Amino acid sequence: MRIKWLPSLLFGVLTLLALLVFTFPFIWMLLASFKTQVQIFSTTQMFVFKPTLKNYIVVFQQNDYVRFLWNSFLVGLGSTVASLLLGLPAAYAIARYRLHAFATVALIAKIIPGITYLVPWYILFSKFHLIDTVTVLIISHMVIGLPLIMWIMIPFFEAFPMEVEESSWIDGSSKFRTFTSIVLPVSLPGIITSSLLAFIFSWNNFMFSLILSGEKTKTLPIAVFNFISASSINWGGLMAVACIIIMPVLIMAMLTQKYVVSGLAAGAVKG
Repeated sequence: MRIKWLPSLLFGVLTLLALLVFTFPFIWMLLASFKTQVQIFSTTQMFVFKPTLKNYIVVFQQNDYVRFLWNSFLVGLGSTVASLLLGLPAAYAIARYRLHAFATVALIAKIIPGITYLVPWYILFSKFHLIDTVTVLIISHMVIGLPLIMWIMIPFFEAFPMEVEESSWIDGSSKFRTFTSIVLPVSLPGIITSSLLAFIFSWNNFMFSLILSGEKTKTLPIAVFNFISASSINWGGLMAVACIIIMPVLIMAMLTQKYVVSGLAAGAVKG
């Protein structure tokens, strides 16, 4: 006699094991942020230990991490908004007029390693005295966000019925108004999904900020080096900073999870 509940049990066990494997590094990071240096390297205090807030106190009192946090947020928000302003009309034009060659160019720009841009960018932006400014970081991070937003939104706009737009034009609406008042609201799941992904990539970007930022515009991924020296690494402070870096995007992802899932699923089906 076949045991009907056995496949469900096996699926549940495998899912739990996979979840444990993927979440264990994050659990360890969170626990380590409340440990001393000795506790972190103690095998007997991996899960049972006396927690301390010293690492977070060091992060915010001895280092200007509020400013680093603000810089990361400002650059991430600015690059995402600028990418949306350029990427949404571009994706709509590509979808409606079948300009897939332009989409390929944008994809190539995304595929090319970022380090390829750094030398000419540094020389160019140095001439305009833009190094160590928020402007240069926003422009550089758009290389990541703009192609991403375009390629996610093109399938949404291609699947939108052309008849709806034509009806709106017959009623006297302009193409711009039709785009902003009809097409964009319907494509909201895709917009939220692409915006969140673009913001996350900008938030976590290390290479562009390392070369193009300075003391005034240092972002969180660069500020991590404050806990790394030639002789030692402050693992507790490092893990505390890592938690601070992850928490904002994790909260955003949880709040917009419904839209992200539906946006990715719809984009996959429409594409």
